[in-house]
Amino acid sequence: MNNKELELNSINLRKNILKYIYKAKAGHTGGSLSCTDILNVLYNKVLNVDPDNFSDPDRDRYIQSKGHSVEALYVTLANRGFFPESDLETLCQYQSHYIGHPTKKVNGVEQNTGALGHGLSISVGEAIAAKLDKKSYRVYTLLGDGELPEGSNWEAFLSAAHYKLDNLYAILDYNQQQITGSTQEVMNTDSISDKLEAFGWAIKEVDGHNLLQLEDALNSGPVENGKPNFIIAHTIKGKGVSYMERVVKWHHGVPNPEQYEQAQKELNESAALI
Repeated sequence: MNNKELELNSINLRKNILKYIYKAKAGHTGGSLSCTDILNVLYNKVLNVDPDNFSDPDRDRYIQSKGHSVEALYVTLANRGFFPESDLETLCQYQSHYIGHPTKKVNGVEQNTGALGHGLSISVGEAIAAKLDKKSYRVYTLLGDGELPEGSNWEAFLSAAHYKLDNLYAILDYNQQQITGSTQEVMNTDSISDKLEAFGWAIKEVDGHNLLQLEDALNSGPVENGKPNFIIAHTIKGKGVSYMERVVKWHHGVPNPEQYEQAQKELNESAALI
């Protein structure tokens, strides 16, 4: 994809996130919209993984630690051909594999996640395995800023630096909001860059909605050799829909018919400007 096609794809992914959340009457709307551009760039510009090589031991690994924003992952995997998009018609329905957190029963999902604070620990293990096996694959994980207070994250931060895991990329969806308010109000972890630098990580900060910046940060090799990579992606919760942006209630809000039509209209208008 060229940059214009990538930008249009982000809008299409956001439209589909809203489509399937609206149909299911359930989902984590705001956080899925904030990480859409990150997933779009990962799966179309960065990751060495596709439906044909998903069982290849040399594939790159992607683990979504912020598992509650699974709708963004599902629509991205469908977009890349891991399963038919029509499967998402069953989102959150009885006996569907497409539930509210990632499960390995869905093709393309690397690990079950959802209990916050687990994804980074799993990713550290995957990255250590690559080093021990002398494999060149990279490991990527997406963290939510609301899950950072979980203690298991900090054990993983220590371990990753200790083992010099420069094949590990932890991406922070830094929208600064969680279910009950701002991250600063609920449990302040600022300055996250200073903390992670002190732990021995290499830090890079980007606009999490700038596709070129994301691609450069995620695809240009380690930020610093011998250190794990921490990419702070500054994002907007509810990105792309005016009445959802930076509004806490849309953490898992479901639009009513009028709101849904307004959201799709705004996204179509954005696409027309590209």
